[in-house]
Amino acid sequence: MRRGKITRRADFEIEPDEVLLDASNLPHFDKDQFQGRIVAPIGKRSLVVFGIGFLLVLLILIGEAFHLQVSTGAELQARSENNRLEQSIIFAERGVVVDRNGEVLIGNSQGEGSFAKRIYASPGFGHLLGYVSYPKKDKAGYWYSTEIEGVSGLEAVFDERLEGENGLVLIETNALGEESSSETVLKPFAGENLELTIDAKVQESLFTHIKDLADQIPFQGGSGIIMDIETGEIIALTNYPEYNPNVLADGEDRDTIVSYQNDSRKPYLNRAVAGLFTPGSVVKPIVAIAALEEKIVGINNTFLSTGQISIPNPYFPDQPTIFRDWKAHGYVNVVRALAVSSNVFFYIVGGGYEGQEGLGIDTLAKWMRNFGLGEPTGIQFASEESGFVPTPEWKEEAYGEDWRIGDTYYTAIGQYAVQVTPLQMVRTVAAIANGGKLLTPTIIAGDAGPKKRVTFSKETQEIVISGMKEAVNNIEVGSARGLKNSHVSVAGKTGTAQVGSGNKFHNAWVEGFFPVENPKYAFAVVMDRGPSSNLIGAVAVMRNVIEDMAVSSPQYFTVD
Repeated sequence: MRRGKITRRADFEIEPDEVLLDASNLPHFDKDQFQGRIVAPIGKRSLVVFGIGFLLVLLILIGEAFHLQVSTGAELQARSENNRLEQSIIFAERGVVVDRNGEVLIGNSQGEGSFAKRIYASPGFGHLLGYVSYPKKDKAGYWYSTEIEGVSGLEAVFDERLEGENGLVLIETNALGEESSSETVLKPFAGENLELTIDAKVQESLFTHIKDLADQIPFQGGSGIIMDIETGEIIALTNYPEYNPNVLADGEDRDTIVSYQNDSRKPYLNRAVAGLFTPGSVVKPIVAIAALEEKIVGINNTFLSTGQISIPNPYFPDQPTIFRDWKAHGYVNVVRALAVSSNVFFYIVGGGYEGQEGLGIDTLAKWMRNFGLGEPTGIQFASEESGFVPTPEWKEEAYGEDWRIGDTYYTAIGQYAVQVTPLQMVRTVAAIANGGKLLTPTIIAGDAGPKKRVTFSKETQEIVISGMKEAVNNIEVGSARGLKNSHVSVAGKTGTAQVGSGNKFHNAWVEGFFPVENPKYAFAVVMDRGPSSNLIGAVAVMRNVIEDMAVSSPQYFTVD
């Protein structure tokens, strides 16, 4: 048998199928080490494909490096620096507010959070001090509001003086985000400190007694002011009810904030400067000055008060119009009329009666405006209402009706459409006490606003003050006799103004000044919308305040 001839290629290479395995050795191969297996070499095509892929990746990386280093290098370097250097705000503290004795009314918290929160004196100071809103962050932690801003009260009105200037610090961090260094590039500056004319102790007393009486009777609320009659400096100005400025600034006690919004007694209303009230008999000193200066009456003119006057009705002779006094006072002149608060006397001098000439509405309205009624007082710390003095022109325009004698009568006793603020009334009584200087009230120590003047004679002043002194010192019939005390001499005038449907409610007023021998301070208190059956009024508030001041602040009673 002939064997075939085996031919090999010139490029000798052993093919896999030419490898002869020794079957007898197979069991001795370590298969885990791939012994006895045929391993094919990597083909040339695979190497070419791999090489091309590697080259493409290399070209892409080189292109991206060029883009990062050359095309956008400067931009990315700046961005890198910003990421490494962070800006942080240093919040400035607002100015501290103190009372005339240095007691802190608005301070700043220490060591809490990113900025100092305001700490307000409370209660009794809410409307006066106001409150602020604080800086705010978004969800990512960035400040989108960077100022502590005044929202109401003196915080808002004197915001530019109280606010400081924020500072700026640059913080350098390492790759792990850890702070490595910091540098202050802009120092913060605290706001201006303010000294008020307010006496905190007097204000706290005034607030406490207004609150206690309002809760006891009840009245819807109340307001009180004490003012220096020569400078216009406010010693105390408070309202009840009020809000707690700490609660509103923090904004966290939602239940309390909602209760303010739903309270029918209007805790957001600053009654002292923006509350409009029917004044009642506290306008009678103005009417008395007008009647004396216009020669309507003199000190010796008297009228009989039988408890009412009657005006004939031309259409129904058997149905005269009756204008009532609150009681029969007998014969009264101007001094006694002020002391007992006779309505009949002021009906007559206001509108005339049975041959006696009266001021008439035009002259009456002129004198009310002379004393600042119907216009703002000019106080800085809050927006104030102007009040209102009615005229025939107003009635014609508003109601299409003619003015009647009864409208003049009621205006002369502070009823009908007369509206005033407590601040206007304390300014008025101060002008009576100081001889005609109509002051601009202020709460900032050292500030003095413009003064106006209402002209009346020294004799007229003495007559009217005599009536107000008699109202306090006549313990039998004086309408303000509750103000008589052993600490300081007081001249005063009360007022009771009927309000509401069917006259179911009334405003209770008291105004006056002390010491009588050398007047220094005027006051006005109104208790708002109490039941008409109640006999306890604003006199009780001021009497209690005087008793407190005799202990805590006797310097206000000193006669030079």
